[in-house]
Amino acid sequence: MEIKDDRVGAGMVSVTDVDLSHDLQHARIFVSIYGNKDAKAETMAGLKAAAGFVRRELGQRIRLRRTPEVVFLEDSSLERGDRMLHLLDHIKSDRPQKMTIPISVTSDQ
Repeated sequence: MEIKDDRVGAGMVSVTDVDLSHDLQHARIFVSIYGNKDAKAETMAGLKAAAGFVRRELGQRIRLRRTPEVVFLEDSSLERGDRMLHLLDHIKSDRPQKMTIPISVTSDQ
């Protein structure tokens, strides 16, 4: 299935997760979008506009009594994880090198 809305091509889109309700009535599709803030907003607008098309395609491809409602949500966990790694690297580079203190072992006999 291919979404033909030009707005969806503004950023590179990856589906990271799909959360389907227990009654199979609702599908939350989490997407990660690579691009700047404007490209992400434009891509999300295109995906939200294409939700009906995606639902119709799902209905034609899977056999369920009722096709789930489709909602697209932006998943920013990859960006948050990348930011955390960057912060940890920054903290690590700011720390002074470990100082070692020589320990002498004496025996009292």
